[in-house]
Amino acid sequence: MDILPNLALRRLQAGQVALGFGAALLRTVAVVPLARAAGFHWLTLDLEHGVATLAEAAQLCMAASSTGLAPIMRIAPEAWSDGTRLLDNGAQGLLVPDVRSAAQARRIVEAFRHPPRGQRAWGANLFPFGYRPPPLPEAMRQVDGETLLAAMIESAEGVASAAAIAATPGIDVLFVGIADLSLQLGAPGQPGDARVQAAVERVAAACAASGKVLGLGGVYDSTWLPHYLQRGARFIAGGNDQGFVLGAASERAAWLDRLAADARVVV
Repeated sequence: MDILPNLALRRLQAGQVALGFGAALLRTVAVVPLARAAGFHWLTLDLEHGVATLAEAAQLCMAASSTGLAPIMRIAPEAWSDGTRLLDNGAQGLLVPDVRSAAQARRIVEAFRHPPRGQRAWGANLFPFGYRPPPLPEAMRQVDGETLLAAMIESAEGVASAAAIAATPGIDVLFVGIADLSLQLGAPGQPGDARVQAAVERVAAACAASGKVLGLGGVYDSTWLPHYLQRGARFIAGGNDQGFVLGAASERAAWLDRLAADARVVV
């Protein structure tokens, strides 16, 4: 059987934008069709800051990749075992936080790519083949071809090393985490600060020079997100379920309040 395609990776390879949906509160498989119906291309579960188990993450990964929504899991720093177990159980990629050097980038590739590019062991990763994989060398080649590895740039050191990180074979995306980066640069929560802009520009230039994709998370306003899209950002985190629910629920509650107030008007 052919391997399940990583449709988010395919979009990036075609020069398109891939939009991510973050699962935080909604950790049942119901989040998968919701994210798909809303128009997103990849799903992430934050295993660095969140409390989801690997078993919960694996269930979401299997449900997501089966429907064409690429599961790209965010692991904790240096959680090599978690990353390989997720990739062996349905994940189609990983977001690896706080990458600050080319040495770290090479370690990511060694841990999460099969030979010859990496040292990842074969973990009977049969799910993406419908449990009927081709011979092992071909299976490893196909799995590697559908795996997206994103190095998260969240510090001044990471920005300074962006060119070397981007030049590392096996890394697909340099993903700028604006929240942590802006905090490190002394401009917390300010995506338009000159220091933040300069940092993103440097990462964008590194991506362009090495043919890698610029990713972005933590920018959701109509002023600065277009600004960074114009600078090449294509792997975009669109927010998470708690923000989506709170935003839509707040808007609906305000609208209902206005209707109720109007209904009580006495002429």
